[in-house]
Amino acid sequence: MLGKTDSPQDAIARAVAVVGLAGVALIHVLDAPGTFEGPLYKGLLYVALITGCLAAAGALIRSSDARAWAAAVVLPLGAAVAFVISRTVGLPGGADDIGNWAESLGLASLFVEGAVVALGAVVLRERLSSAPERNKLRTWRFAEQRPS
Repeated sequence: MLGKTDSPQDAIARAVAVVGLAGVALIHVLDAPGTFEGPLYKGLLYVALITGCLAAAGALIRSSDARAWAAAVVLPLGAAVAFVISRTVGLPGGADDIGNWAESLGLASLFVEGAVVALGAVVLRERLSSAPERNKLRTWRFAEQRPS
């Protein structure tokens, strides 16, 4: 069960997420030099994404903290949304990518980002679905210990 943080499945999920986050970071490192030729904010967003993905991967190496999993979902999801916006209506100051759906690094990035988002969403859903049971148990133990 992916909701248990000490299970072999959790260790495998964390390893896959770490590799996926490293892949997102690598793809954006390879694509980053061209982003600084346009508006500065695009290059800075790339740097923030790369740094965030590596930090989330590092956190997932150490533990299966829900905050690290949340970052593993939000960061690649934000990158994918920005990619779609840049190809449809365009980003501010960067309408040159509108309609450019055939860029190989962009497509590879969408694939890896989608896989990491899907994995992270499954892990977080499992955690949330098992959370009420833990809360009920805590409440029951607390009620059991109260003096009458």
